[in-house]
Amino acid sequence: MTEPSSDDDRTFRREAERVVNEIAQGLRTLDAGVGWFSGLAPTRQQEVLQEATGYALQAHITSADGRAGVARSGVKPTANPAVMICMDPPRYGFAGLPSAEHLKAFRVLVSVFAIADARRRETYCKGACGHEWHNLPAATEQP
Repeated sequence: MTEPSSDDDRTFRREAERVVNEIAQGLRTLDAGVGWFSGLAPTRQQEVLQEATGYALQAHITSADGRAGVARSGVKPTANPAVMICMDPPRYGFAGLPSAEHLKAFRVLVSVFAIADARRRETYCKGACGHEWHNLPAATEQP
């Protein structure tokens, strides 16, 4: 069996970035994103969780974002990923959770990121944003 090439890894990271940002910007539904995520191998799911954690860190999520995101995610507030993201400061070890928790972690992370990123786009990036991920073209919904 061969290892994926670094080009494959870069392509996958770009795809993950696009999917997470499309969900955050309402260009893809959370359920469609969950469908995409569910189809990934467990190691790829961990990579997506690590990437999404980085996006949440960059968006400077707050505990209030965590609570609102958990409510939006459909995950019970007592689930491990929900508790972790609502801590002050939030805990980010989502990729280290058991694989049975990955789907909940994805739902929570993307939902919280969507709230924090929307706030950042309305404050820091309003009017003259040069972040390419804040200027995604409307896309056809993909699973």
